[in-house]
Amino acid sequence: MANRRALSWSAALRDLKDDRTRRQDVREERLKTTAGLRGTPALPLSAWRGRSGRRYVVGVHPAGAFDLDEMAEAVVIAVRRDDTGIAEMVSVATSNESPRDHLRRTWLDRVRTRGATELHVHRLADDEAERTAIVNDLQLDTIEPAQV
Repeated sequence: MANRRALSWSAALRDLKDDRTRRQDVREERLKTTAGLRGTPALPLSAWRGRSGRRYVVGVHPAGAFDLDEMAEAVVIAVRRDDTGIAEMVSVATSNESPRDHLRRTWLDRVRTRGATELHVHRLADDEAERTAIVNDLQLDTIEPAQV
């Protein structure tokens, strides 16, 4: 007597479809960079995958030595790493080109207080509407302002 398990193909296909339509987790996908040509150091790059599945390439900067001018017209992700090196997003925001140094400095102080050790900067968005859409795609379910 053979033990056979009946497989419901319609249920399996439905489950696959449900997996694709569920909201994906926002996560970092580290990029492998190599030393540049002629011995120059590799650029510190990484990427973040949004809930939509889109990938955003970012430059990695230490939070302690971050220049406020780096925030102009960019999406900035404040990150802290655990002991295993996995990134946890503290906050994500965008800023336009108007000089609002007080608000930027307040945001930077707040994320540093919450444990951010790195700032990941995405500069490939063309305009403010696209930057806001990226923030909404990456933003966790918190009540963080989208713009600083």
